[in-house]
This record gives sequence, C-alpha cells and structure tokens, in this order.
Amino acid sequence: MPEIKILTEADLREIAHLDLEAVDCVERAFAALAQGGVVMPPILSMAIPDHNGEVDVKTAYVPGVESFAIKMSPGFFDNPKIGLPSTSGLMILFSARTGMVEALLLDNGYLTDVRTAAAGAVAAKHLAPEDARTACIVGAGTQAKLQLQALRLVRPIEQARYWARDVAKAEATAHEMAQALGIDVKPTTHLQDAVGEADVIVTTTPSSQPLIKAEWLRAGQHVTAMGSDQDHKNELDPSCFTRADLYVPDRQSQTRILGELHHALAAEHVADDRQFDELGDIVAGKAPGRRTPEDLTICDLTGTGIQDTAIATFARQRAVAAGAGTPFNS
Repeated sequence: MPEIKILTEADLREIAHLDLEAVDCVERAFAALAQGGVVMPPILSMAIPDHNGEVDVKTAYVPGVESFAIKMSPGFFDNPKIGLPSTSGLMILFSARTGMVEALLLDNGYLTDVRTAAAGAVAAKHLAPEDARTACIVGAGTQAKLQLQALRLVRPIEQARYWARDVAKAEATAHEMAQALGIDVKPTTHLQDAVGEADVIVTTTPSSQPLIKAEWLRAGQHVTAMGSDQDHKNELDPSCFTRADLYVPDRQSQTRILGELHHALAAEHVADDRQFDELGDIVAGKAPGRRTPEDLTICDLTGTGIQDTAIATFARQRAVAAGAGTPFNS
C-alpha cells in the first residue's frame, strides 16, 4: 500500500501560511472552475441545532491536478463559552488516478481559515478599488483577523475598524491587529459610521440577522460577505442588492441556497432566473470586474470545494519540500 503522510495542525502552521502564494493558489482554483471540467458536487451540510452546530463536507476534482481533497468542517458556535474553538475538522487528500489516500491533514480548520481568507484577497484584488485604504471588518474572530491580513496583501490598507457584538472582543482583536500590522486599527461601537467611511467592508460573522443596511453603503465601495454559508445566516440587508452595481457569487448554485443571494431572492430584490458572472469568470478574464471607480460591488463567498482541493494540494507540496509530516503505512 502507498505511504500516507500525516500532517498535524502544528506541521501545517509551520509550512502553509496566508501569503501571496496561497492567494495565487486559490485564485488559480477559481479560474479553473470557470474553465469547465471541474467536478464539484453540492455541499453536504448537516445542522445540529441542539448545540448551535453544523458540519459541512466539501470536495472537488480538478482536471490536471493529481490529487483531490475531501474536507469535513464542523462549526459549533457556542464552543468559545466552554473554552473550545468554534471550528475544527480535517482534510483527506486522495490520488485522482487511483483513489488511494495520500495524506491526512489534521488541521482543525486551519487550512479552511487560510483558503477562506485567500478567497477574500482574490475578491478584493478583482473588485475593490485599487487605492482602497480604509477597511471595516465586521466580526472579531479568527477569520476577521485573517481577512484584514488578506486585504493587506492586495490593497494598500492603512486604516481599519473592527465591530462586533462583543465589544471587549472587538477591542482585543483591534489591539492585536494594530500590533501585528503596524497600521491604524481601532474598535468601534458605531457600525454605521465605520461602514460609511470604509473603502472595503468584510463581514465574517455567523449572524442570522442582517448587520449591514443598504442605506449605509455608498458609491465606490466593495463588500465581501463571507459569513453566510448556511441558509439561515444573513449579514447583508437584502435591499443591498438594489444598490449594487455588480454582484459576484463564488458559485451561484450555492449562493442562491446558502448565501446572501438566497435572502435577496426570498425578498424578491433579485429575479429568480437572473444569472450572474461568478468570481472565477472574472479571474479567468471571461467577465469584467469593477468597471468604474464609482461602482458599488458585492462578493458573496460561501466556500467552494475547489478551494479545499487547492489548499490541500498546496499544503502537501510545501510539506514535501520541507520534509514535514509523519509517514504512515497501513
């Protein structure tokens, strides 16, 4: 039997970081999705309402890529109350030629965090104003921190404001990011003002009620909504769609049932048969992104299986190069 490489979270944190190479990896995955031939089944999603939890299973086969990943991603959002992280999980990498297991990535959700943040960078690269210098980050968890780091990779962000329902957490996150990035980062209790002043707004929460109101938005802004990955989650007022010059889903077949588009359809702000260019279409040059400096753009990220295959193969390549991980023979 072929040797299996076991990579722990500690291994992966040493070799796979949120950097431009990771962003390029995810960007190429979106382009591949637009080119056709990718096999990406619908997300298998199971809610566990008794414990404010959910489990998603995602995967994708990409022609020409030697491996594919299957990712299992639990999210239990009351866990911080008992001292546990809200997300965990693992990825399994298989040979696309033989189906044999090649690697077990015990990442506890770390690679999902990296690829999600990288997708935010891809969205900003193609949709945010080129001279964007101010950001509003909604939320104060791990993804809220990573999204600001991701933005800084592709745009000259000099100032950021963090808003969260938990004011103390927003204060702690803002302080941490100010120290880490060396820029003006502060908490705010005035979300409307922070949104109005920002060039880029990123929402990172599991909220089931809209947080961003349409009347707060202005011409020239970009919004990335990445928290709505279940049908009950909703961060943007559906009427935001009536204000947007361009709406871009990561995968419309997903956003119409899970993302912000789902709620805009239910509110009849978007016609049920309307088709949108996806992020991959823009990355691949098949569709335009931001057309003018005055455009108000929205990107709806629900997370795709192709991102998981991309980041898992990326991590394995780095592991081979670094000699990381533990070999296992079954």
